Amino acid sequence: MRKLKLDELNRQTITEFKSGKKMPIVVVLDNIRSMHNIGSVFRTADCFALEEICLCGITAQPPHREIEKTALGATQSINWRYFSNTIDAITELRSKNYLIIAVEQAENSIMLNDFSINNEAKYALIFGNEVNGVSEDVMQNLDACIEIPQFGTKHSFNIVISAGIVLWDLFSKMLK
Repeated sequence: MRKLKLDELNRQTITEFKSGKKMPIVVVLDNIRSMHNIGSVFRTADCFALEEICLCGITAQPPHREIEKTALGATQSINWRYFSNTIDAITELRSKNYLIIAVEQAENSIMLNDFSINNEAKYALIFGNEVNGVSEDVMQNLDACIEIPQFGTKHSFNIVISAGIVLWDLFSKMLK
């Protein structure tokens, strides 16, 4: 076994990526404080070829050196938009027939392993603030809520870990 060299990975150019097929998923970042978390979500969105990221509220926007540290250029490949209010992003996405889904611990949430996807649907996944989670006003405007099962003494994942887990799960379900 040997690691592949960079030139063996057959990576797309940014132009090829932008014109290529995307997963019907938009990530909505609801007041994310850490620019490293924001950059990491950009990088994850690039890896799964998502449609776009909506940056909302206090969530910082590219270009920014601290975002780029973890995005590693993904701010150029992933389409993104800024909304001063997360509800405005939800309203626009809903008008384009996206299902609005928070990733949060909540009443009547659906455990991720029990969440079924519809391959005809488009999904907007909302990830909340590192301390307070998805805001209460956003929670009142959802179609569903997904919860990641957890079994230890801690009751939360870092937002980047949550995004990676949920996006991989939906990506793998959409490929089946």
